[in-house]
Amino acid sequence: MRKKAISSLLVAGVAAAAFTTSTQAFAYGAGDFFTRVGVAKVDPKSDNGDLDLTSLGASVHDVEVDDDSAFAFTLGYRFTDKLGVELLAAEPFDHDFQVEGVTGGSVDHLPPTLTVQYYPLGGTDARVQPYAGIGVNYTTFSDEELEVGLPVEFDDSWGAAGQVGVDLLIDDSWALNAAAWYLDIDTDVTVAGNDVGEVEIDPVVVMAGVSYRF
Repeated sequence: MRKKAISSLLVAGVAAAAFTTSTQAFAYGAGDFFTRVGVAKVDPKSDNGDLDLTSLGASVHDVEVDDDSAFAFTLGYRFTDKLGVELLAAEPFDHDFQVEGVTGGSVDHLPPTLTVQYYPLGGTDARVQPYAGIGVNYTTFSDEELEVGLPVEFDDSWGAAGQVGVDLLIDDSWALNAAAWYLDIDTDVTVAGNDVGEVEIDPVVVMAGVSYRF
């Protein structure tokens, strides 16, 4: 389902760019600063790993992390017509999680992500501007809780990131935007001072909103 959503986004952007003509020259490109604002959904992969709780009198149990949505925004700059950089930021995402058969809990995280982007139609008059990017993600966790009352900690993590997106230009400043990121987020977990394993979140982040060029 997640791969299908990303593929559909790319296909829609490229197809629209190929068949849409412009009656006005907007020519987004080199030297542009921009921001994109919208609502983002963080959808973790299934099978998020397992935790070894034998030191706490339990056994090994699967972990499942739920999705969440929040306000998100980006800041970016185009070095050339076709190359740019963008930083993704957001308000904290609050995820519930379950340690199967043992307990549940919750954790907040922030996933600032920096990507270098390629715009195949940058500098042209096309109203539809698809793009793709690769980069790095840093995720910081906070407000970790377990229902059983034991202290739990999720370590901050670094990982790779990939991105696809498309802008539908409205005028010289405004555009509609849709984008998706894949983030490599793996975090070591400690419960009551004991290392109990690694949780692999590895989400797809999907955002829809508007873009403004300065």
